[in-house]
Amino acid sequence: MRLLLVEDDPELRAQLAAELRQAGFAADVAASARAATAWVREGVHDLIILDLGLPDGDGVALLKAWRAEGVSIPVLILTARDAWFEKVSGIEAGADDYVTKPYHPQELLARVRALFRRAVGTSNGVVTVEGLVIDLMAQQVRRNGQPVPLTAKEWSLLEALVTRPGRVVTKDFLRARLYHDGEDPDSNTVEVFMARLRRKLPELHLTTERGLGYRLLLPRGRGS
Repeated sequence: MRLLLVEDDPELRAQLAAELRQAGFAADVAASARAATAWVREGVHDLIILDLGLPDGDGVALLKAWRAEGVSIPVLILTARDAWFEKVSGIEAGADDYVTKPYHPQELLARVRALFRRAVGTSNGVVTVEGLVIDLMAQQVRRNGQPVPLTAKEWSLLEALVTRPGRVVTKDFLRARLYHDGEDPDSNTVEVFMARLRRKLPELHLTTERGLGYRLLLPRGRGS
């Protein structure tokens, strides 16, 4: 799961990013509304954690603008504004959850996981396909009870496809998901990892959409 953390306080931003990464999430950071919007328009994240007090704009107005543009990524507001009317304003602007500072790390992580489960349409973050059990929370795949070892990049590719079933996922999107730390991938890197994934998980109904990207078809009743 790839998150965008929008927080202008450098100390808190570093602390929260470390907590998220330690919990197994890939986390990008932005310190301003402008930087956050640039990230959001790339469309590579599964969830946004948004502070409201940004140096170049108000977080509620920013969220309203994103929603007006059709951005549907789940957003969790994390802010020191704890008045009831502030919470109502944030939710009505399009937030999916609202957490006030100071926060307990385990509660925040639990809320993040809950939003992710809701976004992928399962009660426990588990997707089953023909004997495969794909646990999005534990980042594990099992076949008939036995673990299927995947590299970090193979898992990142699988997760991007599983959480977007039936949709064409472009090569550019997948390349951005695979290389989010400033690495410079080869032009055919997505094809290489896709071939590996198909060999390891032949049960998946993966189709190549020529000139576009890939599509994963999941049967009904895939989630739990």
